Amino acid sequence: MIRSRLKKVLDGCFDQGVAEGLWTGAAAGKFAVELPKHEGMGDFSTNIALVLAGTEKKNPRELAKTIATRLAEDTLIDRVDIAGPGFINISIKHDVWRGLIPTIIGEGEAFGKSTVGGNRRVMVEFVSANPTGPLSIGHGRQAILGDSIARLLEATGHDVYREYYFNDAGRQMRVLGESTRARYLELLGEKFDFPEDGYQGEYIVDIARTLVEAHGDALKNHEDVKPFKEQAEKHIFKDISGTLERMGIIFDNYFNEHSLYESGQIDAVVAELRAKGYVYEKDNAVWFKTTEFGHEQDRVIIKSSGEPTYRLPDIAYHREKFKRNFDWLIDIFGSDHIATVPDVMAGVKALGYDPAKVTVVLHQFVTLTRDGKQVKMSTRKANFVTVDELVDEVGIDPVRFFFMMRKADSQLEFDLDLATRQSQENPVYYVQYGYARLCSILRQAAEKGIAEPDFAEVDATLLKEPEELKLLKTLSSFPATIESSALELAPHKYIYYLMELAGQLHSYYNKHKVITDDAGLTRARLCLILALRVVLKNGLTMVGLSAPERM
Repeated sequence: MIRSRLKKVLDGCFDQGVAEGLWTGAAAGKFAVELPKHEGMGDFSTNIALVLAGTEKKNPRELAKTIATRLAEDTLIDRVDIAGPGFINISIKHDVWRGLIPTIIGEGEAFGKSTVGGNRRVMVEFVSANPTGPLSIGHGRQAILGDSIARLLEATGHDVYREYYFNDAGRQMRVLGESTRARYLELLGEKFDFPEDGYQGEYIVDIARTLVEAHGDALKNHEDVKPFKEQAEKHIFKDISGTLERMGIIFDNYFNEHSLYESGQIDAVVAELRAKGYVYEKDNAVWFKTTEFGHEQDRVIIKSSGEPTYRLPDIAYHREKFKRNFDWLIDIFGSDHIATVPDVMAGVKALGYDPAKVTVVLHQFVTLTRDGKQVKMSTRKANFVTVDELVDEVGIDPVRFFFMMRKADSQLEFDLDLATRQSQENPVYYVQYGYARLCSILRQAAEKGIAEPDFAEVDATLLKEPEELKLLKTLSSFPATIESSALELAPHKYIYYLMELAGQLHSYYNKHKVITDDAGLTRARLCLILALRVVLKNGLTMVGLSAPERM
């Protein structure tokens, strides 16, 4: 916000220097305006003089002096200092920071949103868990990661399409059907052979029981696993959909893997790769020449049994994605896909599409801890912890917040004790309590007969405490934080911002009274509280968290 205004001032200064022949335009677009790394170094810092020194072969400090003199004349700027080899540190006038308040209050729910995405069409594929069991906590992390990325992209003007790749074909589905048939026969008291790598969870027994209730023993001699597979898939999909809906996650489309087979797209991909010379037969299997794309060895895409490996339908699916003319394809996968991704991208390139349009976000796994030790929550439904069990224990907001709180490629330790603690040690409680505290202050003011102030009638210069100015500076960076978190696909940066803002708010509240005996000061501080309320509410709700007014 202020940063972008300053960048325009700096660009104007640069262009003026070009017009006057002080330097060429070679450095255009190469310099930046950054937040300084340490306090006491101004509000912003720029490397323009250093960049110019490199392109013009001139002394950076002399260039910095020239630029600093011109910048100091602008009404936005309070002070300009030169540091080190030629960095320029810039302090913004206090009235500029105070002037943000009416903008924030006036924009309300729209504050922080932008059009930087230019309505760019983006598909975010996430969760995509095989319909072989309830959602595990690993898939839960992926669900929240994908949903928060989609929400942030929407907030920055992208046209977002959410898709779940429903992996309902292949060997794992056949094993699911065989596992269900075995439990069905067991319930009937019949002899059965349970698959060696079958699905063991109690949920399989529940599904088998529905078959007994619907068909009795009519299926006991049924050799085809299709009715067992279909019933299991239907039951599990309903369970997965319910879990996602509970977390507030809605998809635009569920893409079924079997449609790739039915429509002939699997065969079409093999034929196209073959026509381009990227496919050959060896040992009764079909191989893809991934070595042509820098890989150490080629990969099998159709086994000697005639069954495709997982790479082939994934390549076909990405080909189908490209045909739908999205500008950007984002895949959210678990880290167990790390070996698959290069093969699929090689397939994308081999088929003539641009792999640079695909961004893959790989997330690490989740471990649960209690009393500092890793725990395995008991479960009736499966041999892993389900998302529903975690939500039952700690609530939806802590689950969403904790799953966003770490970088995707970092291992996530989910502290069950911390997540349920109603104290400021709990980060989600800390942020939400900040919003509730703001609402409480405004209620107290209303109870004392103090109306919400109009900033135009307030003496804003009374907001002069260091903590007040620091809060205003943090509020000003909210739009930029949303933008960077969205474009970098990094929700954790956004969460860090909310935690920092909440921390500054609590510190301010503990040091300064908002409602004082000084009516003018009270009105000025209430304006700051109103601006803080807008940003904290937007900050929470934008990524699917609730903003409670009382706690």
